[in-house]
Amino acid sequence: MEVIANLINGMSLGSVYAIIALGYTMVYGIAKMLNFAHGDVIMVGGYICFCAVSYLGVPAIVGVLLSIVGCTVLGIVMERLAYKPLRNAPSLNVLITAIGVSYFLQNAALLIMGSDPKSFSTVISLPALQLFDGRLTISSTAVLTIVCCIVIMVALVMFTGKTKMGKAMRACSEDRDAAQLMGINVNSTIAMVFAIGSGLAAVAGVLMCSAYPTLMPTTGSMPGIKAFTAAVLGGIGSIPGAALGGVLLGIIEIFARAYIGTQLADAVVFAVLIVVLLIKPSGLLGKTVREKV
Repeated sequence: MEVIANLINGMSLGSVYAIIALGYTMVYGIAKMLNFAHGDVIMVGGYICFCAVSYLGVPAIVGVLLSIVGCTVLGIVMERLAYKPLRNAPSLNVLITAIGVSYFLQNAALLIMGSDPKSFSTVISLPALQLFDGRLTISSTAVLTIVCCIVIMVALVMFTGKTKMGKAMRACSEDRDAAQLMGINVNSTIAMVFAIGSGLAAVAGVLMCSAYPTLMPTTGSMPGIKAFTAAVLGGIGSIPGAALGGVLLGIIEIFARAYIGTQLADAVVFAVLIVVLLIKPSGLLGKTVREKV
């Protein structure tokens, strides 16, 4: 039962990584940039939900919706103010700007909310599942997190494959200049990508804080790094790859904590990434792109 419990916990943790990684992979796949401030949007989403439920007294579902709306608007504002002026700039400039936006969000949260950890009350009040005559207990948070990950991944695949905006995103991913010549509004398309990615970060932030109820200005830093690792592991730019990489990363981390040790769990996670990239640099589901020079 211990192995099954660890597997379910790993899938739950990995589903949070996967939801965050989906935001990373969409932004990179379409805008061709790494938004390292994405992890801090998770923290902002957690704080919005916390303030709405604790200070305003609204129901949990309303707090979650406010968190999604707030982070969606934040994503659009970040893209317009910080990244749009650097659309044709070298990638190093964009990377430095992303790090700067990350520090800005962390320090803004530090000034507004303080450095004291906030106790985040779970927004999920469903009863736990009891299996095998009570020998295996699965928390409702774990079940809901896994279900949310599956639903979000399927919805994104259908959105990018079936809708007009999704097809515009794929066109921008293939060739931004050609897409613009065909009448696609590249600026609006990229803004929509940031909006979707930031909304997903809000969902991940609420789910993560429900499972690990401590909220600080640096809450999203390590999950953001691991989610980026998951996106690279699965193949950055691939939606199924991001989901697969996140789930695998969560399972590896939980089993490493259980059988190797908490202190070495992160080292094992990144070691697996290095091995995968040495064997298949494009990631598990990534495609190798050949460029003519």
